[in-house]
Amino acid sequence: MSATCRIYRDQTSTTRSRVFLGFLVSTLSAAIGRNGYYIASAWILVDAGCGSTGVATTLAIVSAVEFVASPLVGVAADRFNRRRLAIAADLSRFAIMLTTACALLYKDVFPTICLSAVLFAFCDRMALTSSQSMIPVVARDGDLAAANSTVFFVMQFGCLGAALLFGPLLSERSPAPAFTVIAVFFLVSATALSSMRLSVASGNVSGAKSFAFNVDLGLLRLFAVYALLYGGAVLVSATGSAFVFEEQNGTAVDFGHVEATWSVGSLMGAVLAVRLTRTISLHKLHFVLLGATALSLMALPLLSLSWSLIVFAALGFVYNLGRVSVEGILQSRVCDSALGRAKGLMHCFAVALGLLIFSITAAAGDRVFPSTIFFSFAVVLLIGVSCLALGVVQQKDES
Repeated sequence: MSATCRIYRDQTSTTRSRVFLGFLVSTLSAAIGRNGYYIASAWILVDAGCGSTGVATTLAIVSAVEFVASPLVGVAADRFNRRRLAIAADLSRFAIMLTTACALLYKDVFPTICLSAVLFAFCDRMALTSSQSMIPVVARDGDLAAANSTVFFVMQFGCLGAALLFGPLLSERSPAPAFTVIAVFFLVSATALSSMRLSVASGNVSGAKSFAFNVDLGLLRLFAVYALLYGGAVLVSATGSAFVFEEQNGTAVDFGHVEATWSVGSLMGAVLAVRLTRTISLHKLHFVLLGATALSLMALPLLSLSWSLIVFAALGFVYNLGRVSVEGILQSRVCDSALGRAKGLMHCFAVALGLLIFSITAAAGDRVFPSTIFFSFAVVLLIGVSCLALGVVQQKDES
């Protein structure tokens, strides 16, 4: 009997390992495609003469779509099979990329990218919410912090691969090949998810009857931390290409280096996330990360391109470290049947701030240097850290 139990346990462990491996393959491939899409879109817009205004406008459109889609997708992830939703989203992104590649051969860049971004943003949000809500399932009986760290490490490794791959591809005369390659990565992601074998209970979560669920002050504070970290990340996405192109006189390869150093820093953040989240108070850790982000953004206007790469690596490090810790806390505090809605609401908070950033950047246009925008948001971050610190102190006094 003991031998039978041991064999069953080994078979179960092997099955879970295969499921987690398939999930990581999907995460890696989708991350390459996703980051490649935003890198390609940003550089194509800047190269076409649209400047930071064009990039910010496009990302503002993406944020508006995500703002509307996040709560809807969250409810869908709690009511339907998450794996099937993620597969459908990957196949949709595959089709959108092929269509974009063809359209860029005959249509103007700006309207083509804008329309593509609307469709891509909805499918992308569905894919991310569905797949990331599966982490507690694919890591069942495992260390949740280690699982999140591994997933986000693989995700950022994919972002690094995208930065290294699409820099040279964007140096070609036509952008169509870049979008064709992106489409292939989304197809690989869908194939990897299809190969996973989850139980019906694992893939489908029932019980989500409405948008509402209980949100306490602790979750609101967590949402605020995530929103501020997200705001710093999207600010780099919105103005990073213009910062390299306009202020540093860089090329597409230089922009690829910026994205690569960001990803290297993010990889280090994912590696150290488990150790740091277990040894440091999470409140203190989040304050340190937000403060480090603010100081890094303030330093960018003072540095040359080569030195600024170190700062971008630092920004990637603090962003991914903060993101892993926030995701781990959310998954441990919210039950599985409400995790999709919680992630949707948290991302809704973050996208609202991102939409404000993009709107201001688009309105400012080329009249304001990207470095000035970096500095301004750094001030906002410092104010946000002060408000969060006061809230924690008041809560301790009341208790």
